[in-house]
Amino acid sequence: MIVVTSEEITNSPRHVFGPGWDSKRMIVKQHGVGFSMHETRVSEGAELTMQYLNHVEVNYCIAGEGEVTDVVTGITYPLRPGTIYALNKHDLHIVRAIAGDLWLVCVFSPALAGAETHTDEGSFDLDADGQ
Repeated sequence: MIVVTSEEITNSPRHVFGPGWDSKRMIVKQHGVGFSMHETRVSEGAELTMQYLNHVEVNYCIAGEGEVTDVVTGITYPLRPGTIYALNKHDLHIVRAIAGDLWLVCVFSPALAGAETHTDEGSFDLDADGQ
């Protein structure tokens, strides 16, 4: 059994920051479960453009209000507690936190090692063994 608390990840190497966001990588590659799970905060007013070319990501909103835009289709979807969205086609997307910080539970497959930050393209690189 794996038990991890948000508190123990805070300010550790698995608590990663970028402009307008921070992410606590709770379950990571070393845990061997085939995916990683993160507690992510997007700061109110932030607008993040991302495209995960090497990973599939699913996000579940637990607090705050925002929106996610599919750049290819131009469709914008509201995000509020209880909303889930999956970037199942490596979608180029924009996430905006509109009312309060947007809190998301994120799942990545393949799993992240834990300390990755976004590349200039808004993606995460695969590590040496392809994960």
